[in-house]
Amino acid sequence: MKFPKVYSLEQIAIIIGCDYSGDRNFPVTGMNEIHVVEAGDIVFVDHPKYYDKALQSAATIVLINKQVDRPEGKALLISDDPFRDFNKLTQFFRPFQFSNVSIAASAKIGEGTIIQPNSFIGNEVVIGKNCLIHANVSIYDHTVIGDNVVIHAGTVLGADAFYYKKRAEGYDQLLSGGRVIIKDNVGIGALCTIDKGVTGDTIIGEGTKIDNQVHVGHDTVIGKKCLIASQTGIAGCVIIEDEVTIWGQVGTTSGITIGAKAVILGQTGVTKSVEGGKSYFGTPIEESREKLKQLANIKKIPEILNKIK
Repeated sequence: MKFPKVYSLEQIAIIIGCDYSGDRNFPVTGMNEIHVVEAGDIVFVDHPKYYDKALQSAATIVLINKQVDRPEGKALLISDDPFRDFNKLTQFFRPFQFSNVSIAASAKIGEGTIIQPNSFIGNEVVIGKNCLIHANVSIYDHTVIGDNVVIHAGTVLGADAFYYKKRAEGYDQLLSGGRVIIKDNVGIGALCTIDKGVTGDTIIGEGTKIDNQVHVGHDTVIGKKCLIASQTGIAGCVIIEDEVTIWGQVGTTSGITIGAKAVILGQTGVTKSVEGGKSYFGTPIEESREKLKQLANIKKIPEILNKIK
């Protein structure tokens, strides 16, 4: 998430009520998760295991729960609870905006786009030309949709990320201030859910077609001309490259990459990153030809045991 203007390190420290280390005028331009940060961004870290990763990341401002040696060219925000204070920043820069109308006044809708009854279009939503939004679709604030997009009934774009910190009193949610971006010529089936990024964007690439009842987690990026069949669950922070085919009831773990033109057969559990241009099957995932050989050999076990007897 980029801020509407450049803030100083001191201004950010005042917003969240914490100490800082570095030039009080050090420029702060946004905030993001560690896998997508860039210069000017704030990243948070609250566990020693990840200190080095955060401090050596592209982020130039680190929200951290301990005074540490500050790398050259970087600044620190020192907080007793970085998770809580990252949420404070999200609430400050991207607060929830109430709406009591079906289509927010700030929404921009392109020529030729049709919106069927009972759909909700949130604040600052942008929808391109010649789209078809079927009944009972909910499009949350700040979603961006390209041209010639079809979204079927009951789909929700922009729900919160499934991201929690366990505390003694229960689970504390990391607030979502990111967006969903749907590129041109995308088709989305009925009853799909595509979560917005925590502070970045969840992106569906141009020409991709998604079947009914598919879930896409926060900050996931899906490439161009992919096919994703029904009841597939894609976790957060996944990268699916161009022209990938995913068949029904596939599930993935978070933070993995599926290479271009890979084919994931039905009911596969994608437990790790896989190369493009190959076909995969099974849990744990393997190349489909090898996995099917293994299954064929398993079927021979009773015959082998009988011979041994």
